[in-house]
Amino acid sequence: MSTQNQISVEIPQSVIAEVHQKLQECKALLAPYLQALTSAEKESIFKMGDKTVATVQKVKSYMATNPEFIPNYMNATEFLKDEALVTALDPLGNLATQLASDIKDTVILAGSEALAAAMFYYGAAKEAYDKGVPTAAPIYEDLSQRFIRRSYKKPKKE
Repeated sequence: MSTQNQISVEIPQSVIAEVHQKLQECKALLAPYLQALTSAEKESIFKMGDKTVATVQKVKSYMATNPEFIPNYMNATEFLKDEALVTALDPLGNLATQLASDIKDTVILAGSEALAAAMFYYGAAKEAYDKGVPTAAPIYEDLSQRFIRRSYKKPKKE
């Protein structure tokens, strides 16, 4: 019995090391300009989404053509800096999200195939152990610890 192999890739360690170095460089370059938020801060903060990007851009445009409507309590300079920061970082965030997604998907696929193959090996070792092959015993005993079935108690109905 075999499985369909959907991925057969070997990334040279030099490529992994270079990518890691470049990602660290990117992180270091941006570190002085980025700010982390706690989960609570993320939940409570007023967020700009896809629909409100156009609103912010229109306000920026109107501020240039009709500055008389900028209220005294609005810091127009900070608004323009914030809008420029969003405009600059959003494409980088999209690229990073795509890269992270592709890496995660590749890890999932390769992990799935590796686990399936490991299960085949475990099954063969178990079969050999069941047939009394002496060299299979330590392998089966070691690997079988990973497959101990736990009994789960169902919650009592009241």
